[in-house]
Amino acid sequence: MYKISNLVIIFGTFLLILSIINIATVDHVNPTLVRAETISGIASIALITIGYLWTEIKPRQNSKANLDGKEGFELCNELTDDQRNELAWGSQQILTATAASTILIYWDNKVILRRGLISDKIFQPGEICKRSINQNRLISLVNTELFPGRYEFDGVLNNLPAVIVYPLENRGLTIVGGWSKRSFTNSDEKWITGWSDKLYLLLSK
Repeated sequence: MYKISNLVIIFGTFLLILSIINIATVDHVNPTLVRAETISGIASIALITIGYLWTEIKPRQNSKANLDGKEGFELCNELTDDQRNELAWGSQQILTATAASTILIYWDNKVILRRGLISDKIFQPGEICKRSINQNRLISLVNTELFPGRYEFDGVLNNLPAVIVYPLENRGLTIVGGWSKRSFTNSDEKWITGWSDKLYLLLSK
């Protein structure tokens, strides 16, 4: 689909150039020629516009980043069976139903879950995570290259291209890393938010 839209843009541009060359090289301009060139120009511009709109409707998907991590599942042993079961189920759902490459749950100053692509680095919340907790809201970094504070997430996994941070009130965080830039949809954010709120109630017991 993306190739077709490119071809439409190229063809429209080619026709527009031919139309300009034709009107610029004629010896005598008459009303018939002007009408023909006007129609040709409008048709060319229409093709170019359709091509661009087609590109927006069917944009090219970002390719997955080559992330440096190992597949793993680490779960805190100090949790109850209900808490462990919920963490196992919910994290699996996020990894399979969204564009997530990794998930980390931070609770009461320690990491209680790592799943997906994981690293051995120690994670400590930085300014972005603290802002999420203080403002009690989800923060989505759709392209971490644009955020100087992105390095605080290297404790989750190096060079994550996209990150969602959601506070578990003032006691912890759900951090989800994506496979590529702009990989998370509004539905992904709602799913992560809803599960995190449920998780907070369970962990608080």
